[in-house]
Amino acid sequence: MRASLASCARPRGYPVYRRNWRVANPPQIDNPPHTQPSRPVERHNGRMSFAARFLWVIAAAAGLLGAQSGAPAVPSETAPNVKALMARGVQAYDARDDSVALGIFRQAAAMGDVDAMMFLGVMYGTGRGVNVDYATAMAWFRHAADADNSQAMCNIGLLYLQGLGVPRSYSEAMSWFGKAASFGNAEAMFNVGVLYRDGLGVPVSYAEAMKWFRRAAGAGDITAANAIGVLYQQGLGVSVDYAEAMSWYRRAADAGSDAAMYNVGMLWEGGLGMAVDREQAIIWYRKAAAAGNEPAKAALKSLGVKD
Repeated sequence: MRASLASCARPRGYPVYRRNWRVANPPQIDNPPHTQPSRPVERHNGRMSFAARFLWVIAAAAGLLGAQSGAPAVPSETAPNVKALMARGVQAYDARDDSVALGIFRQAAAMGDVDAMMFLGVMYGTGRGVNVDYATAMAWFRHAADADNSQAMCNIGLLYLQGLGVPRSYSEAMSWFGKAASFGNAEAMFNVGVLYRDGLGVPVSYAEAMKWFRRAAGAGDITAANAIGVLYQQGLGVSVDYAEAMSWYRRAADAGSDAAMYNVGMLWEGGLGMAVDREQAIIWYRKAAAAGNEPAKAALKSLGVKD
């Protein structure tokens, strides 16, 4: 059996504005390869020991803070002026000229630009041009949440979940993820599912996890689609159903999930719900490996496939 430990997706962590950047991925855990696949893998994209993945995405916010805790109130400017200012700020940010970007974003935030506020939140939360300061990041995200920004709510949930700048509180994390989910935020829906699946602050409930993963997948979250496949493959809260698992893995894989590509390959290699097909397994392992999936690279090596 290829015993790849099912390292389930972590709640999503923080990318910078407009990008799918993620915190460094810890390695996926693999046991020595054997003759058949046995357990699916989900992408690690966080820094915690439990399974889940997070995207800390910037979202719009409203509020007034000081230079280190935000920007002071000043008379609002016209949208074109703020837009031009932000264009310069983003250009500096992309060039990693962080000191210039910070100055511009502070100025734009003081003029009421919510994107600038969120840039500042992420820069403080990730240490771009400043020392990491989760309290200041939290302040910006709370202002965003006050403006009903669902991603800011999700970000706050992450801070509580990992105890960054605040005492760790799964109940607060659940509350903020729930608020974000009520606004249709797919990442927050997935995160709620993770808390139920892993029993973080609530009793383990695979039924609730499945419900929230389905909602997230319905809203376009491919990690949630892969997570549903894992539940079906492992029979967690449902009967083992390899055909259903394959359906969800293919849905996620076709949308770009390398973990799902790997899982499709495992089903083909192990003949789980279908006849063993080594060539199909290799095809999917190659796709996953090309996307950087380490277990897929190990699987190819164990099958004697050279790069």
